[in-house]
Amino acid sequence: MLRQSSIRIWFWNIAAVFLFLTGVCAPRTGPAAGVTFVTHGYSGNVTGWISGMANKTPAYPSFPGTNFTAYTLTFNYSSGSYYYQWTRTSGAPSATDSGEIIVKLDWSALAGGLFSTYSTFDVANAVSYALLQTNAIADLGGHALVEYPIHLIGHSRGGSLISEISRLLGTNGVWVDHLTTLDPHPLNNDGFSDFPPGVDAPVRTYQNVLFHDNYWQNMGGNFTVPNGEPVAGAYQRQLYNLSGGYSSTHSDVHLWYHGTIDWATPTSDTEASLTSAERTNWWTAYENHGTNAGFLYSLIGGGDRLSDAQPVGPGFPMIRDGYNQWWDFGAGVVSNRVTLTSNNGGWPNLIKFNRTTTNQIVQGQSLSVKYYYQWAQPTNSSATVDFYSDDDFNPFNSNQKLLAQVVVPGTTATNVFSQTLALALDAANVAPGRHALFAKITARDRSRYLYAPELVQVVAVPQPPMLDISKLNATEYQIGVNGLAGQIIVLQNSTNLQDWLALATNTLTGNRWIYTNTPPVNSSRQFYRAVLNP
Repeated sequence: MLRQSSIRIWFWNIAAVFLFLTGVCAPRTGPAAGVTFVTHGYSGNVTGWISGMANKTPAYPSFPGTNFTAYTLTFNYSSGSYYYQWTRTSGAPSATDSGEIIVKLDWSALAGGLFSTYSTFDVANAVSYALLQTNAIADLGGHALVEYPIHLIGHSRGGSLISEISRLLGTNGVWVDHLTTLDPHPLNNDGFSDFPPGVDAPVRTYQNVLFHDNYWQNMGGNFTVPNGEPVAGAYQRQLYNLSGGYSSTHSDVHLWYHGTIDWATPTSDTEASLTSAERTNWWTAYENHGTNAGFLYSLIGGGDRLSDAQPVGPGFPMIRDGYNQWWDFGAGVVSNRVTLTSNNGGWPNLIKFNRTTTNQIVQGQSLSVKYYYQWAQPTNSSATVDFYSDDDFNPFNSNQKLLAQVVVPGTTATNVFSQTLALALDAANVAPGRHALFAKITARDRSRYLYAPELVQVVAVPQPPMLDISKLNATEYQIGVNGLAGQIIVLQNSTNLQDWLALATNTLTGNRWIYTNTPPVNSSRQFYRAVLNP
């Protein structure tokens, strides 16, 4: 096994090739604005199922926007140094509405061969170094990839690679929002014995990982079709029926996960297909043919990671088993993480950020939010947390409005702090309508960003609506209701000014609503009024 005591990293930019991949979008209540990494395992590459998965991610039903950024990040080794190159294939990061960055992590030159000496220990060291640099990708304008919430997805040896990346990021103080291991198989480690001579990093769930889900099978059992493994601290979903697909249970694990991103039937990941037979047999009733599983628990999917549901049935693992319980984030406290050997506290982190209520907010009122953070520095150190409203999910453009700023102390590496505070939503910085919220923590020129999964509906200060009435013909009247966008108005009528009957309720999308009313025959008189719904 070749190990490096020091690693020199060289990088260059290949001329970007623009390929706009427009997904099927739907309204959502959770954010994107993260970095999703997808990587392969032994003898793999990013031109097959990796590309298929990356291309389908923006088409996920709750993906929040019409555009995104995509990169291929390629690693190699030569003359005693690891080096990498990057290629952008979609969307400038400062111009997208989703803020999402999708990275296909290509280490194919290092991942295969019967006599390969490259270990995931070494490759992870090179990859994590690149992720931490603010000048690694010129497109990002001085931002590092780790400034966004991170979702690491890896298959086979790639599961070992991303686990070790998560550990190395943790030693630099960086939290990983989501770790997804797909049939992880580290060469010659964790009890596996393989012909290639390399020894890979073990697959573990470290204390800087917020949520870990692991999908694995043990129906292979040879070099051609190897097995994966369970991983402590993760939501464990063992796959029991993988007939069809690739006709290789090891590869079928990433096809299973692809089916939780792409819901079509039939569909293909470019190398194998999912038909109605796989949709019926591969997922449990709870998982609903793949729509209620896997990618659902990403930030894009917005699924409930704290759920006590047991998708395979009673006696099997719960979703919340994969949630960090080293500290109390809502799932209780249990030692379900592996301790980091060190944490230099180089980066401050926002770990969770939520609204505490889901009601509409009137301009001028305050919105209650709660956030958790860690910065592994002494408590006499100071960081700042800025809170913004935003018209999309990209903190790198100019749509956001500053709501508040607070100064917070360091937490040390053994603690996580939380705070609940009220954010004033006055007319100067929040217009009526639906808005996203995000927070930014900054310390020593390093920042990380996190959007709240709950949107906020801001309504204008209540003002009485005005009516105008005209007679259209002998039997119909036109009532014009004039108010402010976002107001919920109940139109009522009466014949005696004492007893009022609701005719219709409407939320104004503009400043005027037209309603046509036909009074009862022989009605001598009609009165109308508009009432604001609280």
